[in-house]
Amino acid sequence: QVQLVESGGGLVQAGDSLRLSCAASERTFSNRAMGWFRQAPGKERQFVAARSGSGASTLYASSVKGRFTISKENVNNTVYLQMNNLKPEDTAVYYCAATRGVLLSLDQQRYDLWGQGTQVTVSS
Repeated sequence: QVQLVESGGGLVQAGDSLRLSCAASERTFSNRAMGWFRQAPGKERQFVAARSGSGASTLYASSVKGRFTISKENVNNTVYLQMNNLKPEDTAVYYCAATRGVLLSLDQQRYDLWGQGTQVTVSS
């Protein structure tokens, strides 16, 4: 069964950077649109960023636009989320997910495979 495995989370200070990684266990996912979501304590999971299967299109939540970048390396079938200028409000469990197709989406219902999540904590 195909799996998504996130890594790269941790405890950082406000203004620091982190890069999250999401490795897919099968190369067949290379053409799928991918997304990152996050869930803060006591809140619903929310959209963070998405990338189309081709990489031609990306989409970001307004709260992270200009600070976060989603990218992908096809060689190792890994999707990244580069997070710069982190803020305490970015504290959450971050999940990567894969859609059923190539079009990006901010709708969680379009994602059929999820990773286990990685914790990001930003102290002030």
